Amino acid sequence: MKDALFGTEVTKRLLSIRKEVISMSDKLREEIKERILNNDYHCEKELTLSIISGKWKVVILWHLGVEGPHRFSELQRLFPKISHKILTNQLRELAEDGIVHREVFPEVPPKVEYSMTELGMTLLPIVEMMYEWGKKRIDQIKQENNCFEYEK
Repeated sequence: MKDALFGTEVTKRLLSIRKEVISMSDKLREEIKERILNNDYHCEKELTLSIISGKWKVVILWHLGVEGPHRFSELQRLFPKISHKILTNQLRELAEDGIVHREVFPEVPPKVEYSMTELGMTLLPIVEMMYEWGKKRIDQIKQENNCFEYEK
């Protein structure tokens, strides 16, 4: 009995340590999954934002959804300011959430291709609406700035 309790305590401590090691976005993702499974989750917007939040996720989704599958190196070229580690993490999170499919081809060197899943494609209208809103807002800011320049 004592050994069983000790084993349980060790397991709890290991789980606690694991949770501390996970990054902030992963913590949010794990917390939300746990809340969904416990029927203690009532904010759908929070779930959506946790899946698409990340500096590069929305633009990754746009390129994969509009242009089709991309290899890792192609995505890196599209975003020259993103580090290898960050791109890897963003793609991994999207794959874990079922939004992006990662396919490894048995070649030397290995070829890895990313594409949108059926579930991921359901986010594309949201991403495109964000794109359109951003485009309009940039134009408004430029027009406001031009008006301000003329007043000087």
